[in-house]
Amino acid sequence: MTTSAPSSRRFRLPSFGVQVLIGLLAGVALGFLARGSDGALAEGLQTVGSIFVQLLRVLVPPLIFAAIVASIAALRDLNNAAKLVANTLLWFAVTALIAVTIGIALGLMLEPGVRTGVSADSAAVPGTTGSWLDFLKGLVPANVLGLSAATKLADGSADTALSFNVLQIIVVAIAVGAAAVRSGPAADAFLAFNASLLAVLRRLLQWVIRLTPIGTAALIGDAIARYGWDALGSLGQFAIAIYAGLLIVLLVVYPLLLRANGLSPLGFYRAAWPAIQLAFVSRSSIGTLPVTQAVAERGLGVPPAYAAFAVPLGSTTKMDGCAAIYPAVAAIFVAQFYNLTLGLEDYFLIVLVSVLGSAATAGMTGAVVMLTLTLSTLGLPLQGAGLLLAIDPILDMGRTAVNVTGQALVPAIVAKRAGILDQARYGRSIADQSDDASVPEASASGRAA
Repeated sequence: MTTSAPSSRRFRLPSFGVQVLIGLLAGVALGFLARGSDGALAEGLQTVGSIFVQLLRVLVPPLIFAAIVASIAALRDLNNAAKLVANTLLWFAVTALIAVTIGIALGLMLEPGVRTGVSADSAAVPGTTGSWLDFLKGLVPANVLGLSAATKLADGSADTALSFNVLQIIVVAIAVGAAAVRSGPAADAFLAFNASLLAVLRRLLQWVIRLTPIGTAALIGDAIARYGWDALGSLGQFAIAIYAGLLIVLLVVYPLLLRANGLSPLGFYRAAWPAIQLAFVSRSSIGTLPVTQAVAERGLGVPPAYAAFAVPLGSTTKMDGCAAIYPAVAAIFVAQFYNLTLGLEDYFLIVLVSVLGSAATAGMTGAVVMLTLTLSTLGLPLQGAGLLLAIDPILDMGRTAVNVTGQALVPAIVAKRAGILDQARYGRSIADQSDDASVPEASASGRAA
């Protein structure tokens, strides 16, 4: 009698989406546990979360530069490149217009500035404010890498930190890409190197994305341990208005726009989920940028040559949460708090600032900058922004999630309308694909194959 050997069962991890969900739930539990501990757990969560975001952010400057240079080289072969750019900006404006209209409507209906328990003693002018001149200043690179350094004195010692301006990197990359294209055969070696560099960066990105469940657990745990929900008491009506607007845009407006353009909302959110949840827990559109670009290209089927332009641009100028819903509701809150009446022309200015103002604050961080730009344009007290700072981190989680969702949505819609969307890729999970799928092929000239 022949005895068959027992079949060995290979252990398989759950799907990437399930892993992230487990990380999210674990982070919530760890966060509440950290609030009742001696602080070591909270410090550990903050450290792990910061390391994860830093791993993503370190890829941003070279990834944007290499991707946009390759994009410029590839777009020269597209007859409708200029039309793609124009349609992208048009859809940025259209979705921002819808979002700010929803924000104004909720502000008028819920009257958050009337129903508030916040004290006027908390009013203060924020340390950073928005200005229309910031856009012009931000366009001119301080150096070829778009880097800047800030030195802060802490405990008597100098602490110098480097930061980068995404808008300046985009400008430099476009200029270098255009120059390479105009240089003809002499630039072929440079474009081939750039294509190789881009392939290496995409592989690194794939490895970092695999750490998302761990990063999610640490980031959401740190947020709960650090901020909690205690501050929501006096500003509960304002928080409700903000999150109501964010949910309407996220779960109603965006799905309707997808349906109207022949795209499945379920497929979109399945593919975009890694970027959306990372944006929520990290509160950073720039930190999420590498994942958003991977989602657009490999999860939604947006051509790499177009995604390399549209997604980085969107990360600095496409902010339906921070630049549309939030400043609209917040401006109405400040006016109601100080018993100031807004006229029809004021609401028009809110719309105008929300549609165009993201460009004016590009390269600067925080929705407070956008809010101060709106308040100064309306002539409202800038001190009113200080009333809302207590719960800003809690609101920023939802705002950033909506920002990133819109940054992935617009390229998908524009690509679909232009007939260049890869329908076979649309709706796929980026981390459940093979590693080989993460590195697009490139020809020797640096053009996407």
